[in-house]
Amino acid sequence: MTVEPLMPDAAPALDAAPAYDGDAARFGAALDAVGGALDAAQRAEDDFAYGRGPLHEAMYARARAGVALSIATAAAQRTASAISSILNVQV
Repeated sequence: MTVEPLMPDAAPALDAAPAYDGDAARFGAALDAVGGALDAAQRAEDDFAYGRGPLHEAMYARARAGVALSIATAAAQRTASAISSILNVQV
């Protein structure tokens, strides 16, 4: 019995990085970092699937990406809640 490696479905990578200013730069950098963590986790999982990396590295990378995504989601929800509160203030 032979086991064939899995071929991941991947979208083509974009080469152009967006330009940010001020607070948008920090927000964009944070989102880019979350995206980088998710990409690193995917690469570690692919390496494990192809037999080039250990399982513990794939699990560690996925856990880091999960925490980063959870933090980003919580921040987005708090921001949306704050904006909603501000917009509901009667003048």
